Amino acid sequence: MMKRKSVLLLISLTLVLTLVVGCSGQPDSKQQTNQESTQKKEVTFGYVNWPGVTVKTEVAKQVLESLDYEVEKKALTQTVIFEGMKNDEIDAFLGNWLPTMKVNFKPYQEKGIVENVAVNLEEALYQTAVPKYVWEAGVKSMADLHKYADKFDHRVVGLEPGNDGNQIIINAIENNTYKLKDWELVSGSTAAMLSAVGKATKTKEWIAFHGWKPHWMNIKYDLKYLKDPEGIWGDNDRVYSAARPELKEGMPNFYKFLEQFKVNAQIQSKWILEYQKKGRPAEKVAQEWIKNNLDLVKEWVEGMETVDGNNAVETIEQQFK
Repeated sequence: MMKRKSVLLLISLTLVLTLVVGCSGQPDSKQQTNQESTQKKEVTFGYVNWPGVTVKTEVAKQVLESLDYEVEKKALTQTVIFEGMKNDEIDAFLGNWLPTMKVNFKPYQEKGIVENVAVNLEEALYQTAVPKYVWEAGVKSMADLHKYADKFDHRVVGLEPGNDGNQIIINAIENNTYKLKDWELVSGSTAAMLSAVGKATKTKEWIAFHGWKPHWMNIKYDLKYLKDPEGIWGDNDRVYSAARPELKEGMPNFYKFLEQFKVNAQIQSKWILEYQKKGRPAEKVAQEWIKNNLDLVKEWVEGMETVDGNNAVETIEQQFK
């Protein structure tokens, strides 16, 4: 009798333990996603203070905030952004323009600190440009620059210090590529460079500078991009969304957004026109654009959830209707 009671007691204890373990074990996938999102809802974007990526980052910020993420933006140089990712201070960067930025990006990519998640802009170009009247006068290639060095004052006008385009020209000068050894790279802000281009075109002066698409400069000025037979600028320019690799498992919902976030050159050029040329706040430009382009925005958040586990597409419709 005692033996039978012991057996029954053991069976009862086993059932109780099974129930306890079952109740306190792993949550189902939705519970896990919700808990994960709740714990990791803060997102920090790094961005270089260029008009295109400034508005692009603001658009992403507003979309994610509508899904209850807490989003911070930090305006930094490229190298500081990648260092920030190394130190877990920056989560993502929406302006990784390759191959132009490969000099700064490659060391961090090779160490597994940063990875490209997806292309967010296919139609990109970054190269040395001249006004059309200079091109018509005979400067149609980088190899033609040295022939007219005096007209250019032996210089190429670039962007802020640390910019990859600057480094490409500096390397060309140091290596005497295209016979540029007696030239110099004049660095400054985007605004300063565009001001120099505007001034030069008014008086038909000669100027060589960093040009890129998408940008309103291609609408306002009649420009030509120089051929690059040595391939110093690379080819097949694309802009990537870059992020810390661990986000794929740590924040899969946010990572999915980065995978699906894509625009075209026409969209980004319009952002740049509204923000930089017309001087409208990035916040207003982004908010207005989102409201008028919900079909595309819903594609970005398809299959996602809000931080609280609600349907992202339905939430976007309610937030911006």
